[in-house]
Amino acid sequence: MAALAEIQTLLGEPRFNWSDPAPWIELEQELGIEFPADFREIVDAYGSIEINGQLYLEHPASHLLHNLGKTIRGDLDFWREEDMAEFLSSPVGANPGELMPVATATTGEMVFLCVPDTPSSPWRVVVQEFDSPAWTLYEMTFSEWLLAYLKGGDVTLCSRNLAPDGPFWEFLP
Repeated sequence: MAALAEIQTLLGEPRFNWSDPAPWIELEQELGIEFPADFREIVDAYGSIEINGQLYLEHPASHLLHNLGKTIRGDLDFWREEDMAEFLSSPVGANPGELMPVATATTGEMVFLCVPDTPSSPWRVVVQEFDSPAWTLYEMTFSEWLLAYLKGGDVTLCSRNLAPDGPFWEFLP
């Protein structure tokens, strides 16, 4: 994908480069969802990482300490609590129009992928600001949103003060 090449140019060369689809297939079967190809490609390339000391992405490989499946299960339970659901634009889950939690930030934001209403509709990104009841819908794919973030665009997360010399990443332990 062209987006991954541009992300690599900004973020640096990935070193995880996962090629076995089994962890994705298992997680997708459990959740009843098929993650968008761009999200999978980015996570397969980089693995479980922290970007700019702020944004956490996790891979679903079960041997990893920071495992996407485990995190999603906990986040779904958390956001399904009655007093938390009011802070989102839609319910969490894998049904059309629902939100799937896929990333977090040290600055208190949660990144969701909005499940398309129809198979031909695009995936979109919703970012919830945990310290307030605010959420923002971005009419863009995950890779477009991540590129905007890496370029310092206004995508709710602000990386300029956390990465003044440019985007960087490191593996999560």
